[in-house]
Amino acid sequence: MPEVSDMELLRDYDRQGSEAAFAVLVQRHIHLVYSVAFRHVGIAAHAEEITQAVFIILARKAAGLRPDTILEGWLHETARLTALSFLRGERRRQFREQEAYMQSTLQESAEASAWNQLAPLLDEALSRLGKKDRDAVILRFFKDQSLHEVAAGLRVSEVAAQRRVLRALEKLHSYFSRRGISSTTAIIAGVMSAHSIQAAPVALAKSVTAVALAKGAAASASTLTLIKEALKLMAWAKVKSAAVAGAAVLLTAGMGVVVFEAVHSARVAAYPDLQGAWEGVAQLDNAGVASGETAKSHIVLKLTKSNGVYTATADWIEMARSNVPMGRVVYRYPSLRFERNPRDVWQLQVNAEATEMAWDHWIHFIQPDPVLLRRTRTPDPVPGRLAEGDFAPRAGSDLQGYWKGAIGTGPDSVPVNMKIAGLADGSFRAEGDNPMQGANGQPLTVSYDPPAVKLVLASGGGMFQGEINSARTELTGSWIQDGQSTPATVKRADYQAEQALDTDKDYTFISGNDLQGHWRGSWVATIAKTKVTIRLALDIARLPDGSYSATFANLDQFGNDDPIPTSAFRFEPPNLHLEWKWAGGAYEGKLKNGKLIGTWLQGGGSFPLVFERSGTR
Repeated sequence: MPEVSDMELLRDYDRQGSEAAFAVLVQRHIHLVYSVAFRHVGIAAHAEEITQAVFIILARKAAGLRPDTILEGWLHETARLTALSFLRGERRRQFREQEAYMQSTLQESAEASAWNQLAPLLDEALSRLGKKDRDAVILRFFKDQSLHEVAAGLRVSEVAAQRRVLRALEKLHSYFSRRGISSTTAIIAGVMSAHSIQAAPVALAKSVTAVALAKGAAASASTLTLIKEALKLMAWAKVKSAAVAGAAVLLTAGMGVVVFEAVHSARVAAYPDLQGAWEGVAQLDNAGVASGETAKSHIVLKLTKSNGVYTATADWIEMARSNVPMGRVVYRYPSLRFERNPRDVWQLQVNAEATEMAWDHWIHFIQPDPVLLRRTRTPDPVPGRLAEGDFAPRAGSDLQGYWKGAIGTGPDSVPVNMKIAGLADGSFRAEGDNPMQGANGQPLTVSYDPPAVKLVLASGGGMFQGEINSARTELTGSWIQDGQSTPATVKRADYQAEQALDTDKDYTFISGNDLQGHWRGSWVATIAKTKVTIRLALDIARLPDGSYSATFANLDQFGNDDPIPTSAFRFEPPNLHLEWKWAGGAYEGKLKNGKLIGTWLQGGGSFPLVFERSGTR
């Protein structure tokens, strides 16, 4: 005898009040609903409350579901939205502590298990599929149905059902790949079949059925509040679906942006507000002073919202970088994502109270421990750059002034500059420049116990330790980084005379055959299977004696994005040869038809690179 379908049972419950029919529905699908809830909250008691709320919602909405509804798909989406509503609400301390534990556990086990990588994103990934694709995946892998059964449920041929399942797996694979998770469609199918359903507690079905049949009359206050918030989120999801369905028509009328903004604004409005400042401490990808140490910096994220769309900038305090654009902001609570470029993507999770966010993944590098960013009304300020008047030599101050020298000896030594300003209380402010590697204005802390001098990068990324000579004109000692010591010496220098040289640089050009000017190019590369466009700037000046000087900047290399002077410059029209010894790069090209056409050489490799003028004469 054929099994009675879900919609027939739901119709019996709606029209005849059949409690037995509803009880069968609960027995069939409670494991699915409980599993979705548990993936979101990780605590059995909370997953049970969410499961209870979902079946109360089903009882209330039974009359309104279409006859062709795939109930498994409807319950999955309702469970996902109810779980998100739960996470938005005010929760007990126990939940907050467990949530932090879960994040730590997932981070530790991510590399060991494909399921642990996919599970936190699975339900969100499924929500991005079209309804029919999502129904097909849930029937095939969550409910372990054969293709014949999937086809019957979807009312299509078996071949069509197979194609839909395969297409949905490809979409899921693409979704996970964009988030840095390596997998295959076979792996995704396998782990969903094996792990997507977790058995609900034995007694849960009975209690859920009893409370749901009363449509929530016997539910707790917290469950009723959860149902109310979940219904709001479901209503928004319905509006979103309708807007997307009409997008094709609106796009032909030039209104696609309006539809997107309306949908995006509605979604963001339903989530906790993230506007304001958030601060934490992040590890950088360069070594610290001692062996095994890593440089660090306080980071202040600043989020603003206009017309439902977030924008974000970041201040890196110890690096003295302010208002760094964070690119595209994607907010789907509790997930927050910043996409500066394909290789610089941040993934964060916002807590239930929207007072903290855990940043555990940066595609450019992996944080060894999650960074916890907390809301703050008093964020640390970025130290301002020292003005010339701040560090101009002053009688009675041993250290104040401009110092110029090198780390290392011989032709491979690295040029460095230091600016030191004495303060009224006897302390100092200082900053260091590494001009040949594009890292200038780095804050330094200063310790001075004559003749001993110690200057430490505020990030902890290196330290000068030495002595000042009796004439107070030279600092001699060592640069210490990653436990290694290198000789270093700096001497007082004339900052004004050095800056005066810049006023003699002429960037204006008359014809396309002139070399001087501001040039811009880009390198399109594939890094870790991701296509990346790196913006490059080349500025060439003509000097009064007819020679040239040039600087080069990688505009997308955060922290090393200042212009780097050439170490070698040779121009024999139309041939141009430039070198940046300390950055390990060179450019060979020709000035032709108002463009620089050539090749960039670095690390034993090369790639074509064309520069075009930026700006007018």
